[in-house]
Amino acid sequence: MILDRTALNMNEVEDILKDIPDNEKKQEIEIFIKKFINAKSAQAKKLKETLEKLDLAKMKPEHIVKLIDMPPEDASDLNKIFIDVSLSEDETKKILDIIKNSK
Repeated sequence: MILDRTALNMNEVEDILKDIPDNEKKQEIEIFIKKFINAKSAQAKKLKETLEKLDLAKMKPEHIVKLIDMPPEDASDLNKIFIDVSLSEDETKKILDIIKNSK
């Protein structure tokens, strides 16, 4: 039964997997996730907190997860993540600066 839906980045999923007993499915998931993790767990956590502090009404938790898992390099990449809303030039610059400074 699903009790709550929360968007998780790959690092958070990796942390959750540590609490699950070892089995074949867990190993498959771990192998898959390791292909896509771009940041260390502490770095991803800090980036998430910083993005949440921006407090942009247009930025949903799903967007933050995508920004962490697939960090954009420019405004074009960022617009591919925010396809359902249009960001102002100022919002775009703030987000890209945070992503750039987190590397």
